[in-house]
Amino acid sequence: MNLLASTSPVNTETVKSSPAKPKKLLDQVRDELRLRRYSLRTEKAYTDWIKRFVKFHGMKSRADLADGRAKIEAFLTHLAVAGNKGVGPQY
Repeated sequence: MNLLASTSPVNTETVKSSPAKPKKLLDQVRDELRLRRYSLRTEKAYTDWIKRFVKFHGMKSRADLADGRAKIEAFLTHLAVAGNKGVGPQY
């Protein structure tokens, strides 16, 4: 049985046309990681670090991503000093 042949066509009159809303940042990151076939554990680790970064800086919108270099430096300094996380590799 061909399932595609048995489905009825979509009624375009009932489908509401709404302007395309941009995806949220984490959804875009997840899509990119999945496209590149990263493991789910890696995806979770990356998104968790992004969440920590956003929370640390109190970011609310994409505009808050401006001046990223200074924000990354401040975040890494905070991790190294307050979080007892070394900058080098962990053994």
